[in-house]
Amino acid sequence: MAPEEIENAVRAGMPQAVEDLKRLVSIPSVAFPGHPEEPVRAAAALAEELLRSAGLPDVRQIPVAGSFPAIYAEAPAPPGAPTVLLYAHYDVQPPGDPALWRTPAFEPTEIDGALYGRGAADDKSGIILHVAALRAFNGRFPVGIRVILEGQEEYAGERLEAFVEHNPDLIRADAIVVADAGNPRVGDPALTSTLRGMGAFTVEVRTLGEAVHSGSFGGAAPDALAALMRMLTALHDDSGDLRVPGLPRGAFRGQASSEEEFRVTAGVLDGVSLVGSGSLADRLWASYAVTVTGLDVPTVSGAINAVQAVARARVTIRTPPTGDPKTALNDVMDYLRQVAPWGAQVSFSDYVMGSGYLAESGGRARAALNGAMERAFGRAPREVGQGGSIPLVSTLARQFPAAEILLYGAEDDNASIHAPNERVDLEELRRAATAEALFLAAYGEL
Repeated sequence: MAPEEIENAVRAGMPQAVEDLKRLVSIPSVAFPGHPEEPVRAAAALAEELLRSAGLPDVRQIPVAGSFPAIYAEAPAPPGAPTVLLYAHYDVQPPGDPALWRTPAFEPTEIDGALYGRGAADDKSGIILHVAALRAFNGRFPVGIRVILEGQEEYAGERLEAFVEHNPDLIRADAIVVADAGNPRVGDPALTSTLRGMGAFTVEVRTLGEAVHSGSFGGAAPDALAALMRMLTALHDDSGDLRVPGLPRGAFRGQASSEEEFRVTAGVLDGVSLVGSGSLADRLWASYAVTVTGLDVPTVSGAINAVQAVARARVTIRTPPTGDPKTALNDVMDYLRQVAPWGAQVSFSDYVMGSGYLAESGGRARAALNGAMERAFGRAPREVGQGGSIPLVSTLARQFPAAEILLYGAEDDNASIHAPNERVDLEELRRAATAEALFLAAYGEL
């Protein structure tokens, strides 16, 4: 197919693609413990149906131990053509506080060219991106196609990692497309070349057998909450740089948005400074970051006049692409033990780890995608990093070292993924699907 035919086919298919995305977003496929399983399985069934509608002859659900099923699809390669694996996931983050949503999280709502709803961007847009691109070929694909859609990426993606390691022949491909990323801004094409790794743990501090009256004991009894607060604030210096030994600052080879643009995207309040030093790209994509993501302490509304006996925090570490999450985890935990005041008892639990990813400079697939994105977006893509982690990517890189891994998608930085009022820009989705279809055609001709 000529590029113009591909572009026209994707454009003609967008109304159906948007309706399919609305159907997907309306399913509350939250795969976290404590949420109902039936909607997750309903989303799996719909994802299977959509892949069949894209002309793939072999589509099926594959059980994944301890998780929800993966949706697998395959079409054989024409003689001499390469094979491309397409990845996305059909589960979503919990919606959080419904009062913070301007429209209901699972009632997809189209406003000013964008579709709002939980998962509209992350990552149901990735599924529709693949489906819209594949439909353009009417079942006559220029390359071999394999598709894997994950059912529990947001909570426990490492379960699919084990599946990949034990079933390499199902997944093997010359190029792997991960549609779980996006551009810094709508219309600003970018390829993600690095992913941070991550680690997380829960720290518990104990100082007393039980909480005691603050009037009778306050001033002498060691407060577990105060001890924990001192430990957590010791992680950073006054500028926001990490104090933890062994976690050096890195350097990113590309360029991030300006600090002014970042302030707007992150919603930084007037008069509040950014933290850390060095370039923004270095801080976001090439250096360690430690964030306290949760606290188990008395709530303000439920506070009583007591010195606390125990306090807990959830701590998350983002590592550079080549950093070792286990080493970083140990470094941070050792540091917290060292700075614990008053001989407080400190323990750790609930560990999570995932490796980062650093892309190679590029080969045939990267060249084909560069050209496809330039045509679809009107300018060549730039190279960016991503602060989030996609655990499967490092597994794919280890399992298939000769394959080129390409990360892009329709999740621009203003898409509010994992936050209230998530949305996907529908024109951005069309451009991304067009780029993927053009890439498949160009890669098949190289």
